[in-house]
Amino acid sequence: MDGQHIQWFPGHMAKTRRLISEHLRLCDGAVEIVDARVTRSGRNPEIDKLLGDKPRILLLNKADLADGDATNSRIAQLRRQGKNALAVDCRSGRGLNAFNPLAREVCAEQIARNESKGMTGRALRFMVVGIPNCGKSSFINRMAGRVKAEAADRPGVTRHTNWFAIGGGLELLDTPGVLWPKFEDQSVGQKLAFIGSVKDEILDAQELACAFLEVMRKGYPDRIRQRYCVDCEEFADEPFAAYAILEKIASKRGFLQRGKQTDTLRAARMLMDEYRSGRLGRISLD
Repeated sequence: MDGQHIQWFPGHMAKTRRLISEHLRLCDGAVEIVDARVTRSGRNPEIDKLLGDKPRILLLNKADLADGDATNSRIAQLRRQGKNALAVDCRSGRGLNAFNPLAREVCAEQIARNESKGMTGRALRFMVVGIPNCGKSSFINRMAGRVKAEAADRPGVTRHTNWFAIGGGLELLDTPGVLWPKFEDQSVGQKLAFIGSVKDEILDAQELACAFLEVMRKGYPDRIRQRYCVDCEEFADEPFAAYAILEKIASKRGFLQRGKQTDTLRAARMLMDEYRSGRLGRISLD
């Protein structure tokens, strides 16, 4: 994706920043959802500014799609920094049984203040924040025990703020996903595009797939060989190795156009779909 600068900051995201600021005073704490495959690139640097010193829990979601060793290492690092972090999978619920106790722990001072004012049992309110498609609605739905917040595997689904009671004396405020106005490091924007946090409609699918194949060729060539029976080493000396690999994948899958030309666009879309759904295995990008 050389030369293609990824920018994605529509008007509703500017509105979301205002909503976060306006509603934060109603909240006792915040839950920041981060895709476990991009534990650094997937954190909006503006969230720190918006949340300030509000008590916070970091949930590394989609841990089932990320490299387990990388996730464990990142969790340990965050905890050494004094941050409250959990590795979870919001769709299956794995790891979320630790959320309620941790929520009460991080808000212990607020609970004590409430009790001193005779407000014992007052619900703790948490704002749920994160970039698009990180799993905020899936988290709320799993905690609530039924579908309450709209969820989908694409960015930009949640457009409003809504409160949800999840039991245990906790309430969650759902907010739309928000990116930041400009990616100073284009590799960050690229990784967010890989996981689907940037809308595919504004990207060139074949360029995106080729950029992803460059990452795979250097870091996980065995996954391409196992899934598509294509040996990346065969193309090591070619000037456009990633595109040659994409053509080979298209050929292996029988994606052909008229005249038996390989359909690399179809192959590109298939490749990214299979990565995002975990069919290439557990892969971390940060």
